[in-house]
Amino acid sequence: MEPVLEVRNLSSWYSEGRSLPWKKEDRQQVLRDVSFDICPGEIVGLVGESGSGKTTLCRAILGMLKEWDGEIIHRTTRPQMVFQDPFSSLNPAHTIGWILEEPLRVQGKLTKPQRKAAVLEILEQVGLGAEYYGRKPSELSGGQRQRVSIAAAVITRPGLIVADEPVSALDVTIQAQILELLVDLKKKYNLSYLFISHDLNVVYQICSRVLVMRQGQILEQGSVEEIFENPQHPYTKQLLEASDCY
Repeated sequence: MEPVLEVRNLSSWYSEGRSLPWKKEDRQQVLRDVSFDICPGEIVGLVGESGSGKTTLCRAILGMLKEWDGEIIHRTTRPQMVFQDPFSSLNPAHTIGWILEEPLRVQGKLTKPQRKAAVLEILEQVGLGAEYYGRKPSELSGGQRQRVSIAAAVITRPGLIVADEPVSALDVTIQAQILELLVDLKKKYNLSYLFISHDLNVVYQICSRVLVMRQGQILEQGSVEEIFENPQHPYTKQLLEASDCY
């Protein structure tokens, strides 16, 4: 199967001060020759310390980055994002129904009754139900808000979802429920995920492959079994030892 996402030789920079964007000598390099694929139905973990370039890579994939070289090939509709903090990513002034309907309004493909039906359907799929349609984010728990965030990402039926630390703000019990939901939705809608996490135990639980990033480079990539049972790069071993996974 063709990958839903191909990243080839991706490099990026940010300009310091008032330096000219076309003068690379005046810019700080963030990503360095990054290449990887994500296949249909695959969950690929992205791990690395803070400042390693994970967020910049996500922004490039989502089309939010201006200065980059290389190639990013999408073979599905535009990827969607699930954020770490669902409260800050949900508009507090609107109801859950309005929030979930907004991506469909932007698409402009459905009538108003069809949009409402789609919202009610996705609420059921994420384990909330029609009674949440008229509520606001402040009336929901952290786990419920994250379910809404996931629903908002899935409702347009993207092929790829970028999940940035989607369970790190939740307690362990709720984490397990959200991870189970992500897997269930992957199967139902044939989704693929780029799953960013600092928790290697979570990565081992949910991902099929892992990318290890440091200082803007992919140092090592392979199946979960290869990375966790036989890491090749010293930095990968260091991460695993620090997380008691090695």
